Amino acid sequence: FCLVCAGVWMMRVKMPHLPRSFKAPLVPFVPLAGIVVCLYLMYSLPIESWYRLAVWLLLGLAIYFFYGKKHSKIREQ
Repeated sequence: FCLVCAGVWMMRVKMPHLPRSFKAPLVPFVPLAGIVVCLYLMYSLPIESWYRLAVWLLLGLAIYFFYGKKHSKIREQ
């Protein structure tokens, strides 16, 4: 969610001409507040949660890459 908030803010600044189906209110305050609140919540997590995140992230990446290598359309060419 931190990355989403940062992306909303950066896109508004760097690409103001793009058409948008909705507009975030009070930019840059809302994205900055979202980043701060999310970082605080992440900071307050116990270390066990970070270990679990690392394990599940590695497992998910392994499945993603092994499945992608076997089922790649580019590889068939």
